[in-house]
Amino acid sequence: MKYATEIEIELSRDEMLALLDDPENMKHWQRGLKSFRLLSGEPGEEGAQMELEYLMGRRHLLLVETVIKRNFPEEFHLTYDAKGVHNIQKNFFEIAGEGRCKWISESEFQFSGLPMKLMGWLMPGTFKKQSLAYLRDFKNFAETGASVSES
Repeated sequence: MKYATEIEIELSRDEMLALLDDPENMKHWQRGLKSFRLLSGEPGEEGAQMELEYLMGRRHLLLVETVIKRNFPEEFHLTYDAKGVHNIQKNFFEIAGEGRCKWISESEFQFSGLPMKLMGWLMPGTFKKQSLAYLRDFKNFAETGASVSES
């Protein structure tokens, strides 16, 4: 399953990327994030791996994030692996005018195991909706300082 989402942020690309590049900021725009820890490499650098723990409703989710390409300020690509799911996330950052940046996120989900394959087939909109929610929450955090961890 593949799709793209995008959002425009009222910050310069450099200001936006500075916020995005700091793992301490993830709690402010990634709902359900309970913890993260570096597994290997330098944070945010190619090859680095981080374990992310989420609680989404009653569902506990453990992901391993791997940075596969870092070409700031234009692009930042990662993979996320969890039981039954491999997600390839390609992020592109464009200047959208004076003090504005457009974040384009291309997502590809590869499922293994019948339960995850069924979920991807039956509820593809759920994945896109979640991706767009992260972009909107980042925008809100970046532009106003509002944190999802305070709501």
